[in-house]
Amino acid sequence: MPYLIDGHNLIPKIRGLRLNIIDDEIELIKQLQVFHQTTRKKIEVFFDNAPPGQSRTQRFGSIKAHFVRSGSSADAAIRQRLENLGRAATTWTVVSSDRQVQAAARATRARVMNSEDFATELGQEAIHSTDDPASGENVNLSAAEVEEWLRLFNDDKE
Repeated sequence: MPYLIDGHNLIPKIRGLRLNIIDDEIELIKQLQVFHQTTRKKIEVFFDNAPPGQSRTQRFGSIKAHFVRSGSSADAAIRQRLENLGRAATTWTVVSSDRQVQAAARATRARVMNSEDFATELGQEAIHSTDDPASGENVNLSAAEVEEWLRLFNDDKE
């Protein structure tokens, strides 16, 4: 099932991302690209409050990002996209914890996934796709792994 994602609703649910970061949208898109590489599912993400003259739909590789003009909302754009999909909306999953967006998705019989659950799924996929240090990707280390590396390097200095 392809995904329609409420981007600014999802960002605060992902470890390391915050809405007050200047490039939060691009960071989310990067994580969605990794997720797409492992799942091959079509993804469209919607962001509110595009600066004047910056509202647009743009492709970032396999991810389609909709930057919705100020004065409108990603919620309204998602509802419009669902309406445009018609009966095909039943094959899509809408990712949002916003109750109005979820209601609109259910009205079109689209599947609904809350942002917290998707963030967990996204995190698991991202971890699996960066397991190989030779890939050049950043590898997320656990606190225990960081401690072990610090212990090893500190032992060398003594």
